[in-house]
Amino acid sequence: YKISKEKKPKEGEKELISYEDFQKLDIRVALVEKVEKVPKADKLYKLTVSLGEEKRTLVAGLAQLYKADELTGKRIIILANLEPRKLRGITSEGMLLAADDGENVSILVPDKDISPGSTIK
Repeated sequence: YKISKEKKPKEGEKELISYEDFQKLDIRVALVEKVEKVPKADKLYKLTVSLGEEKRTLVAGLAQLYKADELTGKRIIILANLEPRKLRGITSEGMLLAADDGENVSILVPDKDISPGSTIK
């Protein structure tokens, strides 16, 4: 089976990336330690997560999908080397990964009890 480098993505598909591009992504397991509503933002939570030795702040649009206590204590998957971005005055230091089929949203979680900070390969 050979993949043509000139293959154009179909409508709605993303273009192919190289293995080297994939290796640039720092995808890790994080433990959600604290969940707070973002003032004046119905959809946003401010999450404090642990990557083992390091703590991060993430802003995630999950407030209408999950209760705070459903997220607190949960291990999630994040993109850790995304350039920081300010949302509603809060610097988000990564991105929580979730699946979306157009009707439902589900956060990605490891299927085993694995240490915060573990890398996804």
